[in-house]
Amino acid sequence: MQFSIKRDVLLKSLNFVQGVVEKKNTLPILSNVLIDVQENKIIIIATDLDIIFYDEISDVKIQKKGSTTTSASVLYDILRKISGNSEIKFNLKDEKKLSLSADSSDFNLLCLPTDNFPTFDDNFDKQMIELNNEQLLSLLNKSKISISNDDTRHYLNGIFLHITESNNKTFLTGVSTDSHRLSSSSLEVKNDVKFSSIILPRKTVFQLCSLLTEIKIPVNIQISDTKIKFIIGNMKLISKVIDGKFPDYRKVVPVDNKKTLIVPTKEFIDSIERVTTVSIDRKEGVKLVINKENVNLSVNSTNSGDGNEAIKGDFNDKDLTISFNSKYLLDIANQVEDKKLKLNFKDSTSPVLIEDISDKNSYYVIMPMKI
Repeated sequence: MQFSIKRDVLLKSLNFVQGVVEKKNTLPILSNVLIDVQENKIIIIATDLDIIFYDEISDVKIQKKGSTTTSASVLYDILRKISGNSEIKFNLKDEKKLSLSADSSDFNLLCLPTDNFPTFDDNFDKQMIELNNEQLLSLLNKSKISISNDDTRHYLNGIFLHITESNNKTFLTGVSTDSHRLSSSSLEVKNDVKFSSIILPRKTVFQLCSLLTEIKIPVNIQISDTKIKFIIGNMKLISKVIDGKFPDYRKVVPVDNKKTLIVPTKEFIDSIERVTTVSIDRKEGVKLVINKENVNLSVNSTNSGDGNEAIKGDFNDKDLTISFNSKYLLDIANQVEDKKLKLNFKDSTSPVLIEDISDKNSYYVIMPMKI
């Protein structure tokens, strides 16, 4: 196996590999990246047995075909420290040693045979769906903020992707919840689209967001009974889906919250960040005292002090006092695109519906805190 490639071309692929490879080192081969040199391209593959990253690179000079696996992190770190315009020369001397050279540097990396590397099935017989890159990325970013970290309820450890319908339109909808908050975002798709409901795991969500951020081209999706495949140009991300039933989230979405507060989004975010500075634990509550024209935000920490600040707001009801986990509130507010944020209340103890005025296809639900 022998080839040469520009450092930046290979580094781009290896950057995505880092988010996939197994770092706990339970199986040494899962810490490695597979490099398969074919007649006119090289194939890069990495997996942790739950996610597979696959990339084809044709911008490469092939001298000799072959394949091997070597440490993904070591190879990545070497390339990061080599100058950007360098050409890297690879040569597999024997099945246990891969040499690479660039500029005045030479390295020999230990290898494991490809026979030990997991194989994967790339055959998906379901309909392929094409989605707009930016719209899918927006859906994922807005819906992922409420993914639960509680592994005892594994069915909440991801985004529930499913088809919904409204006003004779069909949408792909993503929902996540950790029981304290809920996030939902949708994008319109063709009416005849066939998409089986799945729960996309947390790690896959974040890896997919990285890919979509860097590669601005349409995304094709295919689903099987247990897996989902995303095709982005020459790259593929194949993931297992979570085996479980997502709860009926619609039951907790408020439908009769008539008390409405509208605040400037940036001022609201900045104010929360300022008053919570006195709190060592950012999960401590921020209290909102709301009247017709103002919102007073305050934090009172027994360990470090207190802070309060008032901002302008437009409230359509009598005074209301309510408290929230400040981190949860900031996570939601930071996803709002509009200059104004809309909060819909029933009372000081019931779930609150938060809307983005510019994005009618997204909403958030947050439970108040008792302080």
